[in-house]
Amino acid sequence: MLRTGARAGVVVLLGVWLGTSLTAMRADAQTAPAPVVRIEGSSTVFPIMEAAAKAFQARPGGPPVSIALKETGSSGGLRSFCRGEIPISNSSRPINSKELKDCAARGVRFIELPLAFDAISVVVNPRNTWASRISTAQLSSLWNRKAQGRIQRWKQVNPAWPDRPISLCGPGKDSGTFDYFNKAINGDSGNSRSDYTASEDDNVLVRCVEKNPQALGYFGFSYYRSQGGRLKALEIAGPKGAWLPSVNNVQRERYQPLSRPLFVYVNDKDLRERPEVRRFITFTVQRGLRFTEQAGAIPLPKDTYRIVESKLYRHLLGTSFGGDLPIGLTISQAIRRSFAEIRTTSPR
Repeated sequence: MLRTGARAGVVVLLGVWLGTSLTAMRADAQTAPAPVVRIEGSSTVFPIMEAAAKAFQARPGGPPVSIALKETGSSGGLRSFCRGEIPISNSSRPINSKELKDCAARGVRFIELPLAFDAISVVVNPRNTWASRISTAQLSSLWNRKAQGRIQRWKQVNPAWPDRPISLCGPGKDSGTFDYFNKAINGDSGNSRSDYTASEDDNVLVRCVEKNPQALGYFGFSYYRSQGGRLKALEIAGPKGAWLPSVNNVQRERYQPLSRPLFVYVNDKDLRERPEVRRFITFTVQRGLRFTEQAGAIPLPKDTYRIVESKLYRHLLGTSFGGDLPIGLTISQAIRRSFAEIRTTSPR
């Protein structure tokens, strides 16, 4: 299953931006350049939007549009979004209070669209024969700020595990996964050790674990799922028992506290004034279930995508989360909050 656009080398045309980018252009060389829809943000949401962009470019008819899709992490995407630089931002967490103020200061009004669910997956190399389950307390002892320079061996996390060095791989500070994991596990989104291999690109983290039998990492579910037997997920012992990350366990609301909603944020001015933005985001939301499944992510209930469409069509502005980072929301709780408690972006 395709994951990474430009890195996979199979897109129609590359090279609009450096880094991870997807540019698919159908304009004839003799015509005016196609308008560009720029999208930045979460690497976790990236595979869903990549599937949407490729399908949009392949659709019959319609004016040509270039889609430029870039992984910068949720925080990086929302920074650009609140500066008014991009019309769409992908995020693996709700917009926070600082970003709300930044958007308000620039007059950026937006629509918050839940698109899928995720299970942050804690993984090890398949040659790891000793670890199959880890508790949230053990994860905290390994990943919190006080562990830096101290907790460096598997035996220090669990006395039953071998006295071998442990290598850690995890998201960088611009990642929404970093924020959510540390809030859920360590009580604060910034409470993390920094002596580990960090990247906003989940493919880097996949390789970090794949090549090292002593490694442990965490990242979005679709990146774990796409690797087949090349990674081993650990059961997370949380408030509802010990469960593996899976579509079923998230949909049955058992995988806690590391399940979370995924979003796209759309600038309302661009949506109203730029037909190419409106066409692309409408196309994406109408087929949200299909693209989520293609990307290997966890879909919302089928009927929910019609509610997301309604939110888009009605231009319901603002966030339902008030700048907060809610932990452990089930799918049903996230849906109720997303559609029953629409708030404005204006800070009081």
